[in-house]
Amino acid sequence: MNRILLCLLLTLMGLALKAQDLSSDPGKYMDAISTAMTDMNKTYMAYLSATAHSHRARKIEKMRQQTLQSITDCRYKINGLPYFKGDNSLRQSSIDYVKLCYSVFNEDYAHIVNMEEIAEQSFDEMEAYLLLQEKTNERIRSAADSMDLAEKTFAAKYSIHLINGTSELSQKMGVAEKLNHYYNEVFLLFFKCNWQDEEITKAINKKDLKNIEQSRNSLDNFATEGLKALDTLRAFEGDATLSVACAGALKTYKHMAEVELPKVEDFYLKQDNFEKLKAALDAKPQSSRTQQDIDSYNSAVKDVNASVNAYNQQGTQMNNDRKTLTDNWNNAEKSFMDAHMPHYKA
Repeated sequence: MNRILLCLLLTLMGLALKAQDLSSDPGKYMDAISTAMTDMNKTYMAYLSATAHSHRARKIEKMRQQTLQSITDCRYKINGLPYFKGDNSLRQSSIDYVKLCYSVFNEDYAHIVNMEEIAEQSFDEMEAYLLLQEKTNERIRSAADSMDLAEKTFAAKYSIHLINGTSELSQKMGVAEKLNHYYNEVFLLFFKCNWQDEEITKAINKKDLKNIEQSRNSLDNFATEGLKALDTLRAFEGDATLSVACAGALKTYKHMAEVELPKVEDFYLKQDNFEKLKAALDAKPQSSRTQQDIDSYNSAVKDVNASVNAYNQQGTQMNNDRKTLTDNWNNAEKSFMDAHMPHYKA
């Protein structure tokens, strides 16, 4: 029993001495706060890296939950720290920062995950989705900058020399913010044409000639506008990989709109003409059919038969073009992100 009491006494004395060190040594006090934030920052940077590489928040939902837990643990650790000589400025700044991080991950990123399901339904939805991501990252980066300022202020007040004035998290967030903004600019140009091409496919499947023509014109305009925008967009840190891949995709979409899709429309026009002639001919009794009626029908049959093979070849070519441009874009996207946003594991 005496040994147990002795161990307990020594433990309590150790804790008291540690608390005394923290409340009297400004360097150790800052280290204690920094240590409390280490795991939180690691999980956040891992999440930041994963989102940059996957662009699918739902796929890494488990990581968001892990980050929330690490933020909660960090908050408990900082709440347990004493004031430093009656000064609560750094401790309170840390608590405020951690609370904001929790709010962002619990609410803002949850909203981003929910928006992901509808983002690809239209260009406007995708634009809003990416803008929300940027604003959310800006919010937490601004908070990290404020935390850095609080540390600098505390260090200056107590004559502590900081080796590095900016935290690793702030540095990585700054890189990620610039990278994501550039990526989003280029991606939206690609997505706008890609989405419009999908609308064309839907119209073709429905044999809706009017919507095929409208969507074809829109695709041509979007591709032209996108190429002009890329001409004025600077490479990211000298790397034009992504913009070059996007330009290649837009040129393919433009070619499809101006050269390949008119042939598809021509097929449906001939097919529509044939069906009208056939319906008119079928409605007439054989005794009332003229030679001109028969000649017109036979000519329409030849036109449709001749265009069927061309239409099938055109469809195969367009599908091959789509696969090639999509593969090129995905490969360029991966290479670009791997080069500028290293994988980070907690």
